[in-house]
Amino acid sequence: MGILSRTSYVIRSKINALLNRTEDPSETLDYSYEQMRDELQEVKQGIADLTTQKKRLEMQKRRLEENVDKHNEQARTAVEQDREDLARQALEKKKQKMNQIEDLEGQVADLQQTQDALVEKKDKLQNRIEEFRTKKESMKARYEAAEASARVSEAVTGAGDEMENVSQAIDRAEERTQDMEARSAALDELEETGALDSSLSDKDSLERELDEISADNEVEAELDTLRSEMGKESGNGSNDAAETDTDADVASNSSSDSDPAIESELEELQEDKSKSN
Repeated sequence: MGILSRTSYVIRSKINALLNRTEDPSETLDYSYEQMRDELQEVKQGIADLTTQKKRLEMQKRRLEENVDKHNEQARTAVEQDREDLARQALEKKKQKMNQIEDLEGQVADLQQTQDALVEKKDKLQNRIEEFRTKKESMKARYEAAEASARVSEAVTGAGDEMENVSQAIDRAEERTQDMEARSAALDELEETGALDSSLSDKDSLERELDEISADNEVEAELDTLRSEMGKESGNGSNDAAETDTDADVASNSSSDSDPAIESELEELQEDKSKSN
């Protein structure tokens, strides 16, 4: 197979596949039905034209028959008048007319046969059209039912083009949601670590550290006040003040990890105090 033949074959295959996908059986059946009705109408028109032609020949035949009768009377009259020459001419015309009548009868007979054949064809074609019409409606009903069932099945199973688009839209939404959740988590983490404070706050790292030390000193001062009110001496004394200030960062960093244990110990102390009272 040459290149041109292969190219032509591929093109015809593609066109045929495209037509198969775009062809609607209901429309095809309706079109075929209309084509058959047009053919029936042409047959009826042919029968009407043939019948008209036959009637014209029959009318011409009747006129010739009238002329035959007239020439026959003319010949009789000429014989009565002893004009055999005129009688002979009249009889010759009569003979010509009778020959024409015989030809017309043959033509009329042929037209009648053709007309009968066309009428028979028309009857058969009309029966075929009625049968096709019944089958067409049945096929259209079956196709529409199958098409509706296919649409429902596609909707249920998600195999249709629309459901595929919906599935893709859900996947895209899920992906964007995950991206947004990851971004939100990343921003929260950066905010907790202080990485975003430089852009959100005017304080630098030194000021933040000084604020934390000041907060720790306030806690120690409040603790000393509680000890004084309760008549307790300072656990570390004045010698440990510097160490307390130095270790403030460590204490503040570890406080978040020991909060549950501290809370539990404080609750136990409160319970013991309540029992002793």
